[in-house]
Amino acid sequence: MRVEYINPFVESALNILREVLGGVEVKRGSLYLKSSSMSIMGVAALVGLAGDVEGRVLFDMTKKSALYVAGLMNGEEFTVLDEMVKATITELANMITAQAVTRLHDLGFKFDLTPPALFTGDNMEISNNLEVEALIVPMLIGQNGEDARVEVNVVIRERI
Repeated sequence: MRVEYINPFVESALNILREVLGGVEVKRGSLYLKSSSMSIMGVAALVGLAGDVEGRVLFDMTKKSALYVAGLMNGEEFTVLDEMVKATITELANMITAQAVTRLHDLGFKFDLTPPALFTGDNMEISNNLEVEALIVPMLIGQNGEDARVEVNVVIRERI
């Protein structure tokens, strides 16, 4: 996976989260790799990538993190994963990937996006059939990164 593909997603996630969370601290955690099959934390927005590459970006978080992020974005407190929370998390994924793909277009890469799909539930697993490890970049939100965690999970490979 080329770093030129990854950095725009990381930078966009940081920029958008800082912008929409109303001044709450957001910092990047240490990146790591995951194998082709992995558990999802409970709420995940998935955006497919096509064009010069194939792959996907997954925004993975716990239900508690989704409620916290959606609450900050909407200026209200949520206690249930309702349609407003789901729509907010989906829109967040859309905003981040759109900004990243715009940056990639500016660098001469051609990417297309699928609309975000949202998955919720316990004991879910996602498999990656691209034979590329997923690069995970945690976004730590709140005081000392303890209020919420959104993992930006990127799998991209160039078309052969």
